Amino acid sequence: MINYGCGRLNVVISGGTSGIGLATAEKFLRDGANVYILGRSVLRGAMAVQKLQAFTDNKVFYVPCDVISSEECKKALANINGAIDILVNAAGVYQEQRLENMTEADYANIFDTNVKGTMLLTQAALPYMYGGGCIVNIASDAGISGNYGCPVYCASKGAVVALSKALALDYAPNIRVNCVCPADVDTPLLRKQLEDSNGGYTMDDMADAYPLGRIGKAEEIAHVICSVASPYNSFMTGAVIPVDGGLTAK
Repeated sequence: MINYGCGRLNVVISGGTSGIGLATAEKFLRDGANVYILGRSVLRGAMAVQKLQAFTDNKVFYVPCDVISSEECKKALANINGAIDILVNAAGVYQEQRLENMTEADYANIFDTNVKGTMLLTQAALPYMYGGGCIVNIASDAGISGNYGCPVYCASKGAVVALSKALALDYAPNIRVNCVCPADVDTPLLRKQLEDSNGGYTMDDMADAYPLGRIGKAEEIAHVICSVASPYNSFMTGAVIPVDGGLTAK
């Protein structure tokens, strides 16, 4: 087990009931932190807590929250016991849609969750980070270099990248803000993407695009998130870190 130096800290993770958020919760818990996972589905929240409690000694808590609502963000964080030391904004949606087919409703769904949700939860968390702390926003390789067939998704993740850099300047030196940018990762979100493609491409097809010859695993991204958030990396802020199997190096 890697010691990230996050024991006894309070960690809040949006989108923490599945995928990258859930894998990140597990790593923080194994390090001894108290973890609050936020998500819309009470059922998925209960399932996530049941899975995580097997090795956490009851240090994990599910808090219902839809991050696109400022009132829900405020209500959720009011349930945190003490200060928030680390905030991970991992809630997000993906939609593969060419611009000519994009509707206003599609645009709102993508930007509300990926950008507004990150903004609102961060805004609600700031009063609880009075002792200083760290924010890690999850964007995407598509927010750095763009991608085919999903221009609005790329734009939303590019906005998260820019937001992270701006917040790092605004809240230094007390709060560090960094941005982790994964490429394709084997999560329920990716499997839904493959289903929605109706056989247009497979996971093997996706893997062929990567210099490392495969897509990522949720725990690999979680390791980077925990490392960035660790007090051992206290001189890192405003950084944008791709975790993409070499994709953006091409």
